[in-house]
Amino acid sequence: MLKFNALLCPLVLAAGLLHGQQKMDFEKYEPVSTLVVPEHPLKKAKFPFIDVHNHQWGMGSGSLDNLTSQMDALNMKVMVNLSGGNGAGLKKMTDNVKANAPKRFIIFANIDFSGIGEEGWTAKAVQQLQEDYDAGAGGLKVFKNLGLSVKDKSGKRITVDDPRLDAIWNKCGELKMPVLIHTADPKPFWDDVDDHNERWLELVTHPGRKRGANNPAPWETLIEEQHRMFKKHPRTTFINAHFGWYANDLGHLSKLMDEMPNTVVEFGAVIAELGRQPKMARQFFEKYQDRILFGKDSWQPEEYATYFRVLETADEYFPYHKKYHAFWRMYGMNLPDDILRKIYYKNALRIIPRIDKSLFQ
Repeated sequence: MLKFNALLCPLVLAAGLLHGQQKMDFEKYEPVSTLVVPEHPLKKAKFPFIDVHNHQWGMGSGSLDNLTSQMDALNMKVMVNLSGGNGAGLKKMTDNVKANAPKRFIIFANIDFSGIGEEGWTAKAVQQLQEDYDAGAGGLKVFKNLGLSVKDKSGKRITVDDPRLDAIWNKCGELKMPVLIHTADPKPFWDDVDDHNERWLELVTHPGRKRGANNPAPWETLIEEQHRMFKKHPRTTFINAHFGWYANDLGHLSKLMDEMPNTVVEFGAVIAELGRQPKMARQFFEKYQDRILFGKDSWQPEEYATYFRVLETADEYFPYHKKYHAFWRMYGMNLPDDILRKIYYKNALRIIPRIDKSLFQ
């Protein structure tokens, strides 16, 4: 059997070895399948939906008409922009949204970790959160830098469950602000880059994503820190981004969700994991239908089609939109309408209080 060799050019797929040593870029290798099965490609969602995981950095000024037109084409009624920043920058965003598209966007605030460890830092951070809430923030987004690169004034890594952050999570609970948090990255990013690593192609083409036990800590350590934090703050609702990196092990994720009832999940950037296990995934969605939110992550409108197809259809063997990320084929879960409505908007309406419910009547 022909195997990739990590020492060879990562983008070269050997083909036609008996016919002139032809080679082609793996990303361009897209043979037309001879499989004849029903196909139902989708360009818009069956029901109006809320994307709880998006990033828009330029919402502080200007018209939002082009963005809302793209959303309309997808049947997206509300976008949650997780990149709101804080202070004056966040207020510019919320003010612009109120002036131009008051029902279509929710802005999440972010924590400024600079100066953590200095006297009074925690109190200032909590006060800033209150001000951001008063300015219109609908939640708090915590990026993966917490746990990976945030350090205190002495240069020590700030763990996800650092007690200096407890008052922030408590404040979010008090204000009913959900916390969408991204911790670590996929587990294979910590594994050896060899022919046994399922994310080999991604790591070789994006070497900056490689991690290790000392860069900055083992994957298990980071995830355990996050779970301790969830359990320590049961009155705060946490939206665990990317299915908590357990979309490839739904049995284990099920146990975790049972242990931590204050958590919900969203599937931004992990639809490929769900689409290759439609039976197991559908069982999970049936069991946790009230605790799953629609999330996409990167704003590439054409990629939503994969999400709709996995969620809504029973299609078989269709491609993912980013081969280095998932070189396998997708299968649809064919979720029933009552569950689809929950995933698309009902759960988000319950968990993110500032969304205008009149858009979904």
